[in-house]
Amino acid sequence: MAIETMDAAPSGAASRAFRLFDGTLETLSSLLMLAAAGIASLQVFCRYVLSAARAWPEEVARWTFSWGVFIGTAVLIGRNSHIAIDLLSRFLPKSAHSAHRFFVQTVVAAASIMLVIHGWDYMGRTMAVSPAMQWPIRYLFVAVPVGGVLNLIYLLRPYGTAMWGGVASVIAGAVLYYAVLHGGPALYGESGSATVLMIVGLALIFLEVPIAFALVFGAFASFVPLGDTMLVVVAQNLASSLNSFTLLAIPFFIMAAAIMNVGGITVRLVDLATRLVGHLRGGLGQANVVTNTLLAGVSGSSSADASAIAKLLVPEMEKRGYAREFSCALTSASSTLANLIPPSLGLIIYAALASVSVGALFVATIVPGLLAATALATVVYVVSRIRGYGADIPRATGRERLAAFTVAIPALILPLVIVGGVRFGVFTATEAGAMAFLFAIFCGALIYRKLTVGNFVEAIREATSDTVAVAIIIAAAAPFAWILTFEQVPQKIAAALGALNSSPIILLLLINLFLLVVGLFMEMIAALVILVPILVPMVLAIGFDPVQFGIVLVLNLVIGALTPPLGMLVFITARVGKADVGSVFRAVLPFVGALLLVLLLVTFVPTLSLGPLKWFGP
Repeated sequence: MAIETMDAAPSGAASRAFRLFDGTLETLSSLLMLAAAGIASLQVFCRYVLSAARAWPEEVARWTFSWGVFIGTAVLIGRNSHIAIDLLSRFLPKSAHSAHRFFVQTVVAAASIMLVIHGWDYMGRTMAVSPAMQWPIRYLFVAVPVGGVLNLIYLLRPYGTAMWGGVASVIAGAVLYYAVLHGGPALYGESGSATVLMIVGLALIFLEVPIAFALVFGAFASFVPLGDTMLVVVAQNLASSLNSFTLLAIPFFIMAAAIMNVGGITVRLVDLATRLVGHLRGGLGQANVVTNTLLAGVSGSSSADASAIAKLLVPEMEKRGYAREFSCALTSASSTLANLIPPSLGLIIYAALASVSVGALFVATIVPGLLAATALATVVYVVSRIRGYGADIPRATGRERLAAFTVAIPALILPLVIVGGVRFGVFTATEAGAMAFLFAIFCGALIYRKLTVGNFVEAIREATSDTVAVAIIIAAAAPFAWILTFEQVPQKIAAALGALNSSPIILLLLINLFLLVVGLFMEMIAALVILVPILVPMVLAIGFDPVQFGIVLVLNLVIGALTPPLGMLVFITARVGKADVGSVFRAVLPFVGALLLVLLLVTFVPTLSLGPLKWFGP
């Protein structure tokens, strides 16, 4: 979902100048992401080819990633591409849309002003240097105020017919910032920090303020009574949270998925899946599930898979008699496998937030992921029997299957390399993402020969946009999580639930129910960064394994991506497949039921997730 901001630009020379400025920032952000991938790959080369690992590549890659995110954040304001919950505006009359847009931009401006003022303050206080390069840390933290300034430049653009709309929203944002800064301490004082954080942050999210800016402004409002020194914690947490080598796996796998889609790898996997199961009842539907299972092992992004498979398979399924809404619903449900089969971006983010081994999560989710794929395939078979779908594709010969398999081998070996390499310490999840990206380029350019300079550039632009939209939410949630921990909110919630019921089974059911409700209204990344600091201490207190809980948590939230009102995956496939959203939501219900059964099994049968950890060693 995206924030609705400016829909018209200045005219004449100002318009041309701004387009040049915008294009320069977008290119710079993309180049920084590419540089991070190249530097991380260089570390693998130094370690295994030269047998001499260097200290500087990891640090430089983290810094380029951080700067790329804060620069790209401003670009996304101009692209209307920040993630927001698109709910309230559906019920507002058209006459109220301009006022609502002005309110959203005012909050974004206030949050950006806070980043400029307190980010610069913190940058000036920082005296440390980086461990490897001995660079002043202030060069990293200055990205926060610079990003805030760039945000304001984009907000100052006029929008629609209101020539001064952008200026007015920035002025209103300044008024809002100073009103909270000086009025907050008198209004609610120090004792209400956590309460203010939750009320302001969540209220703004549901008012369709982009999630990242809602979290930043909520943290600012809650920190105000604690004084200027504590306000710099917001800027500190924003920059420090992105200074993580683990999080670099996110842009690498997103870029790898984008290159695979344009480089011909996805098409080869669709062909292999069709040759294998296309002749069965509901054959193209079964091929849809198998394709998503194969593609999940090389992408890690549900939204990328949903869009790619919807373009390839929904039109073909409709030609062969499948209802369009069923085809879109199946594609939505099957694309959840990208976060249930390694490399999963959801699990990578959980690992970073919960301090859990990425390799252990990758191994532990293999059986639950395949179980989910089996459940979806079963629903396809049952629905196809009832409606008479499929069974019209001739059975492929052994020679045809072997040919399809041979062509797809490069894509098929990649998941084994990623999981095995991470699990056995050959390389980190981040380095695996960088190698997956390079491998996708190699396959697309030299093996399948579908990758061109043009579609490569477009894929990197799209991947950078997706990366920034996710990463800035993770950064914004860091001060949010800090104040929750400072106020001991997780411990208080755990104590309250423990008093409610002492049975671990009932407590796990309540947590699952809570997560399913959260998934109705909150995007997965935002829910992870908010809930992990709260829920992980709770499940540890009852003896629940954090690796198993990571899979349970991600499975809950991907189910939420299929349910209204948010249902991001349904909206993606309905838009790409040109289907009615309401009809797709109804058609996806049987698949949601199947995934709920898998959720119960994964929650209460630990062997499904923890058993493979014993098989693959320590």
